[in-house]
Amino acid sequence: MPAGVSWGRYLSFTVAAGLSMLAGSQAVHLHYKPLVDLNVYLKKELNNLPPDIQDKIMAELKEEGFLK
Repeated sequence: MPAGVSWGRYLSFTVAAGLSMLAGSQAVHLHYKPLVDLNVYLKKELNNLPPDIQDKIMAELKEEGFLK
């Protein structure tokens, strides 16, 4: 194993690191709720595009269920 570390120590570190990353990302999503205003953000950004492209992208986003 890398740097002379045993398999047990290496695997326990890997599992602990993975679980802490999952817990951290879940905590961020529960606290900051980053996807709540996704519809507002998408509509605002679409307004910066030419009208013909806006219509095409809006139709695709509605078809995929991102916009209501």
